[in-house]
Amino acid sequence: MNRTRLLMIGAVALFLGAFVSLFVYKNLQGRGSSSNEPGNDVIVAADDIQVGARIEEHDVRIVKYPASALPAGTYSARSKVMGRGVILPIAKGEFILPSKLAPENAGSGLPSLIPPGMRAVSVRVNEVVSVAGFVGPGTRVDILLTGTPNGSSEPQTTTVLQNVAVIAAGQRLERNAAGDAQNTPVITLLVSPDDAERLTLASSEGHIQLALRNPLDTRQDEVAAANAKGLYKGGTPLAAPPPLRPHPVKLQKTQPPPPSPSVLSIEVYQGDKKPDVVKFPEQGSEDPK
Repeated sequence: MNRTRLLMIGAVALFLGAFVSLFVYKNLQGRGSSSNEPGNDVIVAADDIQVGARIEEHDVRIVKYPASALPAGTYSARSKVMGRGVILPIAKGEFILPSKLAPENAGSGLPSLIPPGMRAVSVRVNEVVSVAGFVGPGTRVDILLTGTPNGSSEPQTTTVLQNVAVIAAGQRLERNAAGDAQNTPVITLLVSPDDAERLTLASSEGHIQLALRNPLDTRQDEVAAANAKGLYKGGTPLAAPPPLRPHPVKLQKTQPPPPSPSVLSIEVYQGDKKPDVVKFPEQGSEDPK
């Protein structure tokens, strides 16, 4: 009797456990299916894509992402990105966004990196001029010129351009992943048309030197030219002429006119004659003339 009762209790417990487990499973499955959003096709990078490359078929793949997880501007068709030049590095699995691609029909390579209104000018450098090879794509430099101006007998050094972007070192358009210094004979700079003329003239007039600067420091400093005399103690450095100042105007003080003396008038009557007027100066004042 007791054994039969225990078997019945065990069977009921197993049934209740199975029922509760099935109920919990169905509930969790329903919640999961209700939170899933339909996936949208989106283009991502199938491998790392370097700056200046042209996107080809093997560079991208299509994956599905929930619409709420997609950034603005993603592409869903391969035809929208095929043949476009890359102007910023794209990592594997990263979304292909318009901000990382050159405009349509702009090509690839170096021309695609030049913004409208700007020019790319290359200058010949060596290990010293290129700051021991640390001047590379993405860095910013100042251009210094050392030469002898017309009418002068001693050389001078002056800052020709400041805060100029380097877009290529040799034929490399991207930074070295290891961060090592790379010596290249040519550095390509991004400048305006006016600065392109000044840079070309400076390259032919004397010796140019690149000064590497912090990319966060965009201040334009007023730097006077330096000459040999300023390098030695007691020498007179070449400085910019002081600004012209107007000569002070001296104001002449004028003495106010002396106050007129006070006069006391008295009328004197004599019979029926017309009264005579007699004037007397007041006390403390001079006699009237």
